[in-house]
Amino acid sequence: MANGTQRRPLPSSRSSGGETSAPPPVHAAFALWITAVVAGFFETVLMVGRLVSEGDTSAGELAGGLLLRMAVFSTAVLVAVQLRRGRNWARLTLAVGLGVLGTLSLVVEPLRWLADGRGPGDAFRDLGVVDVLFGASRVLHLSAVLTATVLMFRPTANAWFRARSTAAGRP
Repeated sequence: MANGTQRRPLPSSRSSGGETSAPPPVHAAFALWITAVVAGFFETVLMVGRLVSEGDTSAGELAGGLLLRMAVFSTAVLVAVQLRRGRNWARLTLAVGLGVLGTLSLVVEPLRWLADGRGPGDAFRDLGVVDVLFGASRVLHLSAVLTATVLMFRPTANAWFRARSTAAGRP
């Protein structure tokens, strides 16, 4: 540091099991992963409503898509809980699985839409309430994923995961 002092780790509190609790960036990342799941669920409800009202999708296709999404959402919550408990594998799984691959799945459709020759202004023409809700949810969803991914690798989070791995006898 500029004034010659060293940064000290934040004091850790003890959980009921005697383990140190996660530092604030990990708690915030956990909350953001849950926010992303809720936003994804909301987007799914909107999409199912649209597909059912348009009648363009069979019940089998709809059920398959819902099962896949519910499996992803459930797994994301379970892995986020493990993140909050200090499991580094959960941090890496969330970073790669949802931080990278999940983000790609969120942006591929808008990129395809632009690649088809449409301009950004076309996206705002003829917007309905569902479109605005979906867009706002998608922005929240993407922001939560990107911010959670960054927070999981903040210096205090890195130190905590490293200490948890060392305490558990893992390299």
